[in-house]
Amino acid sequence: MSRNVKVAILAMSALVVLTTACAPETSTGETTTSSGTTASNAAGSGDKVTIQWWDSMTSEATQGALKKTIADYEAAHPNVKIERTFISFADIKNKLLLGAAGNQVPDIVWIDNPDHQAFAAAGILADITKEVGEWGQADKYFSGPWSSTMYKGKNYGVPVGSNDLALYYNVDMLKAAGVNPPKTWDELKEAAKKLTKPNVYGFAMTAVKTEEGTFQFLPLMYQSGSDIPTFDSAGTIEAAQLMKDMISGGYMSKEVINQKQSDTVVQFSTGKVAMMINGPWQIPLLRKEGKVNWDVVELPINKQGGTILGGENWAITAASKHKDISFDIIKFANEPDRLKEFTKAAGRLPSREDYLMDPFWQDDKQMKVFADAMKVAKARAYGPSYPKISEAIQNMMQEVITGAKTPEAAVKDAGVKINPLLQK
Repeated sequence: MSRNVKVAILAMSALVVLTTACAPETSTGETTTSSGTTASNAAGSGDKVTIQWWDSMTSEATQGALKKTIADYEAAHPNVKIERTFISFADIKNKLLLGAAGNQVPDIVWIDNPDHQAFAAAGILADITKEVGEWGQADKYFSGPWSSTMYKGKNYGVPVGSNDLALYYNVDMLKAAGVNPPKTWDELKEAAKKLTKPNVYGFAMTAVKTEEGTFQFLPLMYQSGSDIPTFDSAGTIEAAQLMKDMISGGYMSKEVINQKQSDTVVQFSTGKVAMMINGPWQIPLLRKEGKVNWDVVELPINKQGGTILGGENWAITAASKHKDISFDIIKFANEPDRLKEFTKAAGRLPSREDYLMDPFWQDDKQMKVFADAMKVAKARAYGPSYPKISEAIQNMMQEVITGAKTPEAAVKDAGVKINPLLQK
């Protein structure tokens, strides 16, 4: 590993709070392949090739879909062994950084799409521009997901699946209060007020001090006409004021600063919250375990509509000795039927426009809300310093909700930290 790459890794490590000191799994593959060797050629060479794969998928259905994809690939390529390792979402960035510093990384890794450019800039990911060009499928993807895989005009990954945010609501609570699903911010605030009662908050969102908090705040900022390059502006203040108003009115709990999206859905599913902002990955859970009558609509608009793009990307590490086979696995997993089974199980949306036209997403009324929003979902593709930018936004949110600063002061102070990071 070059000195420049090591310096980049160390710099990037400073952007992440290290929550684990576990050593990464090391590759057990001993066979190297020359550039241009295909997976089928490797499979016919008589040498067993082991491909290390890391991801953060936890649900039984999601893991089942992944295990089937892996088993199908191994059956078609008997000399390829794929060793999948689960790494928690909270730990995977740290583990990848630590592993890269010691040349102990997987061949294939799933990366949260806002982190992709930072890892590419650090030299941890392989440039797969040539492979993607030969594949010829890039133009089938929505521009938002695809943009997250790009850095300085080169491609470092392929989207796995996407998600965005919408407004879930308790049908029975809204009916009892004589409230329609809100379409604007004014209607949202009025509905939250009417729905709040003892032991029930009218509204909830996540403001936890992680990327989840930033993920939920940015759509409010977009709807107010602002963006990260214009962060210190009236629109961002308006978005922060909306959170402040919900807290001040008692319509949203101050505990949202400690509650993850998974915590919010539990409160909603047990009738403790009447409306919440959340993603499509909660639909399988609510349908299976939810104890309330619920539905979902697109996020209420302010000056304009808008939502945010979430999801993961496939990537191959720069240290992989099996780049060709790794990319062949990615292509295999992205064949329509296999990708559909995974995205269905995971409560995600295809990142490809042609796949999104499948009846599964178009004929399901609730999934279609999220599917339609993909056309306007905005990616968090703000360059390699995005983790630091996100940290400043998280601090701003917590300062506003706790009352440590006014929305104006908190936004201004965050803007001072964000502006220089946009140049890096």
